Amino acid sequence: MASSCVQLCIRHRLVLPLKTVALTVCTQARRCHTFMRPRRPPDVSGMQAKYQQRPCICFYSNTISKQEDKESNQLIHLNDDLSSNESPTSLDQDAATRLHALEEISDEEAASLTPYPSIPPASVSLREYVDQSETLLKLVQLGVNLWKLEQRPNVGSMLLRLVFDKDVAPRLLFLKSIGVDDSRLGYVVTHNPLVLTEDLENLQARVNYLKSKKFTAENVASMVSRAPYLLNFSVKRLDNRLGFYQQQLGLNAANTRNIVARLPRLLCGSLEPVKENLKVCEIELGFKANEIQHMVLAVPKILTANKRKLTQIFDFLHNTMKVPHHLIAKFPQVFNNKFLRIKERHLFLQYLERAHYDPDQSSYVSLERLTSSPDDTFCTEVALATLEDFYVFQKTL
Repeated sequence: MASSCVQLCIRHRLVLPLKTVALTVCTQARRCHTFMRPRRPPDVSGMQAKYQQRPCICFYSNTISKQEDKESNQLIHLNDDLSSNESPTSLDQDAATRLHALEEISDEEAASLTPYPSIPPASVSLREYVDQSETLLKLVQLGVNLWKLEQRPNVGSMLLRLVFDKDVAPRLLFLKSIGVDDSRLGYVVTHNPLVLTEDLENLQARVNYLKSKKFTAENVASMVSRAPYLLNFSVKRLDNRLGFYQQQLGLNAANTRNIVARLPRLLCGSLEPVKENLKVCEIELGFKANEIQHMVLAVPKILTANKRKLTQIFDFLHNTMKVPHHLIAKFPQVFNNKFLRIKERHLFLQYLERAHYDPDQSSYVSLERLTSSPDDTFCTEVALATLEDFYVFQKTL
């Protein structure tokens, strides 16, 4: 009877994965007594299908007969092909390796076996698929943050469908060929995973367009590294964006390239905040066109800055500190500072009676010295006080 169970175990290997067979089919076949209850006497050709429907019922005993031991040892050399009528032959090396799972093991070894992890049909995290997916594993090695990608709709399933050698590797090599540093590849894919699905010809056409507009190779590599979505825009859209900034700001081609190369997300983000900031600078803040042009060339970030921050800083500078427009336009970096920093330093100078922002006065304090100097330099050279005095004054605010 044990020999029948071993035969059944071998037959089941035709329909079950190897590692599953090693765990679910009898691993102590020599101690197995099997009782079969087929509906009708099975034939050899239909044995596989019928035993799939009516699995064997195994009862284990502690005794082994010599005849059972002899039969089970002989079965290890049977051919896997049950449909063949040829006489049993010795298995090839691969088949012998697969049958190794039927060797008798101790109870302790059987208890230590764990099922081979299967790929889950669905999961809320890409972490469950990293060990089974070559693409995900190599993306992690590049520094891609999968936890960020899995929060975006359909991106996780898209990555699982990609084949690394066919889909991912050619696009990574393309990024390297245009000058993107290896250390930035993970950042680019994390922020723009869709670049892995873009056609290589389209990517090359967009790079060629930027170079035709006299952006240097270093400019292109830097722009792609800092604004990964740049390569997802068509040539027509890139051309429209460049034309918009050149027309709205009244810039020549060289100055347009200058601000775009320094802030490449101008080509990727929405144009609505840019249009709104330009209107704020012109209508609400009262700057002239040439002053706006000068400020944008000096600090392109003004075009995408928070509207509330712009108006808050300007209101304090112009209405409280009495700084005129032309001095603010001369040093637009003041809009990159924190409002609290400007306020604290002005009030400290006012307390010391040194808050003089008129260039005609001998104790004139420029906006650059007011906002750009470190605390110790500001205290000793501008306020003519000690750093401890400034810290004590801050506690009174």
